[in-house]
Amino acid sequence: MVEYQCNRHRAGPVYQAPDTAELRVCTALPLTSFFDLVRYHNEGAAFSFLAAAGGWQRVLFSVIALVASAVIIYLLRKSQEQKLFCFALALILGGALGNLYDRITLGYVIDFLYFHYQTWYWPAFNVADSAISCGVALLLLDSFKKPAK
Repeated sequence: MVEYQCNRHRAGPVYQAPDTAELRVCTALPLTSFFDLVRYHNEGAAFSFLAAAGGWQRVLFSVIALVASAVIIYLLRKSQEQKLFCFALALILGGALGNLYDRITLGYVIDFLYFHYQTWYWPAFNVADSAISCGVALLLLDSFKKPAK
């Protein structure tokens, strides 16, 4: 196990200079030279957006996830013949509901996938975040398809 300095923006090796004074030590399990498993409690949204907001963001992000889920379910029912579109929406829905479950039951989302290269660090994320990102990429791809005649 390796000790990491964790702040609200990223986890990085102990020798890395912190972004803010708010630090806590977390542990990481290095699996390769570029990938570690970590446990990071993200109280904000993507890239820890609003993580230091004081707690009200938990309700805001939960409401956004519920509204987005309702809209996605409506679109899924309306567009059943569009397979790629529906698959993309299903990925986004699954990711949103996964993060919502963490946020409601724990008060934060657990991020545990951590990629880095030399001194460059990508913020830790989880499988739900990956599903949302893949879903958005597939929606973009689907938007370039020629409409059926």
